[in-house]
Amino acid sequence: VEKYRPQALSELVSHRDILSTVQRFISEDRLPHLLLYGPPGTGKTSTILACARQLYREREFGSMVLELNASDDRGIDIVRGPILSFASTRTIFKKGFKLVILDEADAMTQDAQNALRRVIEKFTENTRFCLICNYLSKIIPALQSRCTRFRFGPLTPELMVPRLQHVIQEEGVDVSEDGMKALVTLSSGDMRRALNILQSTSMAFGKVTEENVYTCTGHPLKSDITNILDWMLNQDFSTAYRKIMELKTLKGLALQDILTEIHLFVHRVDFPPSIRIQLLIKLADIEYRLAAGTSEKIQLSSLIATFQVTRDLVVAEA
Repeated sequence: VEKYRPQALSELVSHRDILSTVQRFISEDRLPHLLLYGPPGTGKTSTILACARQLYREREFGSMVLELNASDDRGIDIVRGPILSFASTRTIFKKGFKLVILDEADAMTQDAQNALRRVIEKFTENTRFCLICNYLSKIIPALQSRCTRFRFGPLTPELMVPRLQHVIQEEGVDVSEDGMKALVTLSSGDMRRALNILQSTSMAFGKVTEENVYTCTGHPLKSDITNILDWMLNQDFSTAYRKIMELKTLKGLALQDILTEIHLFVHRVDFPPSIRIQLLIKLADIEYRLAAGTSEKIQLSSLIATFQVTRDLVVAEA
């Protein structure tokens, strides 16, 4: 993941509109305070680090950029101490501004964020702040209004595939067509996750196929889910229960994962609308109960029961 982290803005694969805007800010030397938010693995940190590399030469980097992560201490004392003193000192020889990068800013306490707003305002002429977070709602409105916000959405498969192929070529990994699809599906727009799955699968199995990817991440296979659905709708209760229990034990599947996958299938199966609505409400209940930490066996019985009731309703309607 770190080996293939983009080094320059031109290497980033996604969010062309954001990058062109940032590029224009830099070339006109009018970089505002930035707030980058969005799910993990979508290129937020890479973007700002690439900007910093473009703004400063290698040897200035240490004196001009202050990067603090959630793993560093960023309480109110740090904001009033090191951050304040870094921001308040002017650069002697070079015109331009310093850059403070606060990664995972949503982990900062309310007090620290409140202390930050004054610092940002006071030293705007010689320091720019860049806040990076996953959840915009965790950043206080006062900070949001002082920054230019950019949302980094999950990456689309069209953008991920070429980048993955580049890594695959460089590393000489054997990846099949369906393996590639599985990588993109499971990572759901998170580039870092896709690369991690690719790496672990190729190390564990040598060849990256759909089955290997699913096995490596412990995700239920599509064929398994189809079977489970088939048993629930076409077998009697005890047979379905026995078969699913066997499969669960054999593959080490969690009911939570099975439920998530089945939910996707429910939308594809052609149920009458009123029945589908009932079924989805029941699935939501089961998911809620699972989250509360109940017995998987009982919830599995409930899941099978739900589908059997649905089946009987469909038959009755027909």
